[in-house]
Amino acid sequence: MRIGELAEQAGTTTRTLRYYESRGLLPARRAENGYRSYDEDDLRLLQQIRTLQDFGFDLEETRPFVDCLRAGHPAGDSCPASLAVYRRKLGELDALIGRLTTVRAEVGAQLARAELEASAALPGGPEPRCELGGHP
Repeated sequence: MRIGELAEQAGTTTRTLRYYESRGLLPARRAENGYRSYDEDDLRLLQQIRTLQDFGFDLEETRPFVDCLRAGHPAGDSCPASLAVYRRKLGELDALIGRLTTVRAEVGAQLARAELEASAALPGGPEPRCELGGHP
């Protein structure tokens, strides 16, 4: 299949495919007429790359999965290098979740403090105003 057909089937653009080719993630085969030529295996490579990117993996992190598929494994995540990337990514996600949990707790504490201060305002006095929006 030609580059436009592959792009359409993979849900991406020809520009993206050329970029992947330049990075060595997609093979650069040419037909006799000079057009790029792709097959179903290339579509599988692209699906693997796109799935991993949807999960937050950067393009270089997809390389071991692509290499695993190219080596003939039925799944791109069945090789030791792919498993190592999964482990590293889980560590990064755990650290991010920890930071987000801390930030959430701090924001919750700030909200509780602000609500307490707002409820302590004297009855009949001026309503507190939001300085940013100018609304009560």
